[in-house]
Parts: sequence; structure tokens; C-alpha cells
Amino acid sequence: MATPVSDAVLTQILAQLDALQVSQQTLQAKVNPSPSRPLSTLHGSRDANDLLAQLDALSTRSSASPASSPGRVTTPIPPIGDAIMAAEGPTSSPHTGTSPAQGSPLSDKERERLLYPSRVLLTTYPDQHGIKPYPLQWGATDPSVRGPVICSRLPSTIKQRNAIGAHSGSYSIYRALAVAMGTLDPAHKPDYSKTEPAVSVPPQPSWSDPHKIVSFDPWGHLVPQVYRRELEELGLDVRPSIAVTRAHMKLSEIDETARKGLLEIDGKILLKSHPLVNADGTQSDADPGVEISISKAAVEPVWYLPGVAERFGISEGLLRRMYPELITRPDIKVFLPPIGNLTAYIFGNPAYLSDETKELTLRVHDECNGSDVFGSDICTCKPYLTYAIEECIRGAQRGGVGLVVYFRKEGRALGEVTKYLVYNLRKRGGDSADKYFKATELIAGVKDMRFQALMPDVLHWFGIKKIDNMVSMSDMKYNAIVQSGIPIIKRYDIPEHLLPPDSRVEIDAKIAAGYFTSGKQITEADLVKTVGRTWEETEH
Repeated sequence: MATPVSDAVLTQILAQLDALQVSQQTLQAKVNPSPSRPLSTLHGSRDANDLLAQLDALSTRSSASPASSPGRVTTPIPPIGDAIMAAEGPTSSPHTGTSPAQGSPLSDKERERLLYPSRVLLTTYPDQHGIKPYPLQWGATDPSVRGPVICSRLPSTIKQRNAIGAHSGSYSIYRALAVAMGTLDPAHKPDYSKTEPAVSVPPQPSWSDPHKIVSFDPWGHLVPQVYRRELEELGLDVRPSIAVTRAHMKLSEIDETARKGLLEIDGKILLKSHPLVNADGTQSDADPGVEISISKAAVEPVWYLPGVAERFGISEGLLRRMYPELITRPDIKVFLPPIGNLTAYIFGNPAYLSDETKELTLRVHDECNGSDVFGSDICTCKPYLTYAIEECIRGAQRGGVGLVVYFRKEGRALGEVTKYLVYNLRKRGGDSADKYFKATELIAGVKDMRFQALMPDVLHWFGIKKIDNMVSMSDMKYNAIVQSGIPIIKRYDIPEHLLPPDSRVEIDAKIAAGYFTSGKQITEADLVKTVGRTWEETEH
């Protein structure tokens, strides 16, 4: 016989549901003022679903606990806040893998309890007890007024975090895995002494324009210096999101160009490499080639959501739907997404980047592992990148500066698996230029997801005001840069003699689609005549 549920209990549950519905709709209205939706469809409404499940279970309960009194519910109804309690950090050192008391190896359950002693934080809300984000004013000129970006969930920081996400971009998952395995202490405090930038990237007027830089933190390389108080006195977990260093670049293609006398070894930008060593340890007489002296900066993504939404022409509420906690925390405006970063390679004096009197040569390159690293000849990525590096060297040797910005957007940001599926389709379905973009759309649903709207941010970070030479055929990149306020004087397409054997399909399809070219124009009628080689032709 079913146990009846008292009116008082049902009234309590319904009252909690009503209160939660009002709260959810209020939060939703803050980030996206659109007509109300049913509570069950709102993001972050896990607690509502739990309560609805409790209500359903109570209504259909078929028996009562022997210890219960007639008409009473033995399962306590948790307060709404219990389902979203903040998970406190570890109180011991779980990374050691041993029990603090006995010194014996920890079981998986014991390590889990030490790492995460409270319930998992499914989502948070602005009005939860103790939550007070550290002030952050994106675009402020003074870094102390701007405030540090804090996304850490350590106990000392979690209630003051003003950003959602994790440092290291796509590599943040590996950090979480290291913590889970016990190889990394989640409370480890980095030592930033002697890690300051190897070359200066000073503040630019664009840093204080909240519309110019929205995809990363312009102060990210100076965190240990400008936020010393927050790190040392307040104990907040604030981390750099940019690192700037110096290096030598060594490429066999540049060696060959120098051997042909097409690049000058000046001992400053282009240097002779150290002598090679034979297998027996003696010095070799072979030409060691050359190497390039460069400066470089690695930049992690840090998104200022209002600015990113504006850049893409969408509502901030719509943008927030990509990550549940962005819905429930409209008070937090910064998101560190788990996506790839960018690296900027500077040829010549970095200070010249912001000097309008100096010639600037630029290549914005999107990652292509198959070509850039392993030399696949189905596309022009590696030869175009190599050609751009040569042009940057020449520009720097003329007294200017060169810049190559390398974005992790593999396969037009569709990913390498999708790219290889497209390769298979092309080779099995007739690899002609008229089908080039259609093949990608058949599998991915879109021909390109790189969306260059955020790309110019790094140029504004360096204070670039004009570009003399842009080594690129892409109108998407060109338009994004020009529309951001940076004029481009000259554009380069890839010289014909550098085209790999199987890349003509790609180039002709792009030219016909409107990509820049200084040579022959390609029409749609011409595309069917451009055909790539078959797999059989590669089997020798």
C-alpha cells in the first residue's frame, strides 16, 4: 500500500520549485532578455530536475521504511543549495599517493575523497553565500584597476574567482588528469621568479580599448609583476596566460635558400649554424646551414564575453550557452575556453612592431600538422609558411620587422579527423577543384570554422598600426585585419614554383572562390579541369 505524502511536505517541495523557477528565469533574463522558457528547459536547472524527481518518487512511493511513522517521509528533503555546494580543495597532499596518517598507498576512493571532499560543484550562482568576485574592469588603463583574471577553484580563491574555465587552453584537461592520478598537487604554487619576458612587450593604447582586444588578457605576460600584491599578500591563485622568450629557429628549407644565395647571412638575424658532428664525434666538413634569431610569445585564450559577442554580432546570452556555468553566472564576464592557443614569432627588433616608420611583413598562419610538420603535398601550408619566414627575414634585414602568428586551428578549425575524412572523400569521389569546398561541406556541414574575427587581437596587442606586406591570399584574414583598423599596403600570393604537386586543386578552388591572386584568374568553368592525383599514382 502506498504511503501517503503529507500536504505539508508537498507544499514545501512546490514552494522550493516556485522559488527556483523565479531564480532561474531572473538569471536567464540577465544574460539573454528573451521570453521565459519552461523551467525544465533552462540550462543549469539540475536542482529543479532533482526536485521534480523527488516529487515524482514521493508520489509513487510504494512502501515506507519500518522506522517511519504513518504519513511521514523518511528521506529528508535537501535544501536547494545543497545540490550546488562549492567543492572545497584538498586539506592534505593527495599528490603523494599515500595516506597522511598511515603512510600507506591510497586507494582510488581515498584519493578521491582527499581531492574532492565535498560534493561536485555542478554550477554556481551569484547570490550563493560568500561569493564575491575580485573586481575586474576589462579595458582599464591601470592594471591594478583592471584587476587580475582569476579562474582558480582552490579554496583560497574559488569564492573570489572572476573568470570561468581553466588556464592552458586545450591542455587544461591534462592538468586535471594529472591531479586525478596524484602526480600533481592541485595546491602547488608556481615560482615565477626569473620567468619575466625575455623581450619587452610594453602596454599599448589598444590594451585599454575593450573593443580591440577581447580574446586574451593583454596583461597576461606581466602577471607576476603587476599583480604581485594579489599573489603574495592576498594569496590568490593568479597565473600568467602569456609567456615571451627568445630562441633560434632552424629549418632545412631556410638552409637550402641560404645555400642558393637567396638569403644573406648577416650574423644578426640570420646566423651560420655551429659545425655538424660526425657519428664518431669528429667535426664534419658538411655545410651546417643557418639559423634565425627570433623572439616569440605563446598566448592562451582569455575571452571577454561582451567583446567576443560584439565581435561576432551575436547576443552575449547566446554566446554563453556554450558552457553551462556561463548561464548561471552572468556576473562573471571572462571565460578561459579549452581551445588551442597562438604563438607569435618575431623577426628583428620587437619594438619595431609598433613603430609606423618601420616596414612590417606579416603572415597569419593556421595550423596544418600534416604539411607544416610532416610535409604533405596535398596543400600549400608548409611552403607558404616557409616563404613567409623568408620574407620576414628579408624585411627585417632591410631595417624592418617580420611577424608570423601561428594559430592552432587545425583543418580550418574542423580538426584533423574531419580533414582526413575529407581527403578520403576527395580521392574516392574525383579530386577536382570544382568539388573542393563541397567535399568539406558534405562531411562538416561548413567549409570553414576559423572565424577570423578574433585574429587581429594579437596585432593590436603589439601596437601594430599598419602592415606593409601581408603574405596571404585569404580574404577572410585580410578583411578582419582591415576592418579592425589596421591598413594593409601590399599582399602576396604564393609563387607558382613553390606549389606542391598535389596542391593545385586547393589553390584553384580558393582563387575561384575569391581568394587574392596576382596571377591568372580562375573561373568556375576552369575548376573541373584541375584534378588531383589518385592514390594509385602514389603506389610505386
